[in-house]
Amino acid sequence: MEKNARLNNKTIAVMLDVEEAIIDQIIDELEREKVILGYNAIINWEKTGEDGVTAMIDVKVTPEREFGFNNVAERICRFPEVRCVYLMSGTYDLSVIVEGKSMKEVAWFVSHKLSTLEQVSSTVTHFVLKRYKEDNFIFEEPIKDNRLVVSP
Repeated sequence: MEKNARLNNKTIAVMLDVEEAIIDQIIDELEREKVILGYNAIINWEKTGEDGVTAMIDVKVTPEREFGFNNVAERICRFPEVRCVYLMSGTYDLSVIVEGKSMKEVAWFVSHKLSTLEQVSSTVTHFVLKRYKEDNFIFEEPIKDNRLVVSP
């Protein structure tokens, strides 16, 4: 299911050699327990003609006593521009992925919303220039090289 959310319950039942009703029950339970959080489509926006910008922002945070990074991470998660938030090892504490209509919109988000949070001490923004692979999907198949191999 994780790799292909379009599989219907009947197909899954056949694959696992169980009755479809059992699959229905299991999936309902997994959704109730928030094991399955949702179903998404991976869209190649370049082919739609829609413009948009994705940025990965490295964030240094001052952790709070007893809460660490959790409170500020949860607060950042609530911004509608934010797609993902990860606690990271290394130089920066959080990695935040945001989407906007333009670089200017993302820059405004960083300067007016993200960097103004009290716990945020610094940010570094990286704009995505091209997506090659996302969630196990390759966006463009490589062009096959049909030239003959020449070796000395």
